[in-house]
Amino acid sequence: MRCPYCSHEETQVAETRDSDEGFTRRRRRCLKCDRRFTTYERPEVAMPTVVKRDGGRVEFDAAKLRSSMMLALRKRPVSIEQVDSALERIQEKLLSGTLREVPTTRLGELVMRELKRIDKVAYVRFASVYRSFEDVDEFRQLIRDI
Repeated sequence: MRCPYCSHEETQVAETRDSDEGFTRRRRRCLKCDRRFTTYERPEVAMPTVVKRDGGRVEFDAAKLRSSMMLALRKRPVSIEQVDSALERIQEKLLSGTLREVPTTRLGELVMRELKRIDKVAYVRFASVYRSFEDVDEFRQLIRDI
C-alpha cells in the first residue's frame, strides 16, 4: 500500500477491523514518514456486463440503478434502507446467476419486481418509462395487474 502523504510503498498495518457492511477497515502507518492513514477493503465481485437494447455493452453500475429507483421513488414514503435492501437483492440475483451478461430487459424486470414490493406508485412510475407504453390501454392494464 502506497502512503498517500509521501508515496512510499512500505506501510505497516496497525489495526484491522471488519465491519457489518462487508468491508475491512485498516489503520496503516507509513514506514518512511510515520504518518497514519485508513484504508477500506471490499471484496471485488464480478458483476455481469449489461447488454443494452442497441447491443452495446456497459459495466453494471449500482449508482445508476440506484438513481433510477430514487427517481421513481421521489416524494414517496420509502426509506433509504428499503432502497439499499432492494438493490442488494437485485445484485445478489445477478451474482447468483451464471450469466456473464445480462440484458437491460432482465435488469428492468428485477427493478420492477423490487419496486412493486416496496411501493406500488413507484412501480407504476418506473414501468411507464421502462416499458414505453404506446397507448393508455397498456397503462390501464398495468394498473389493473397491481
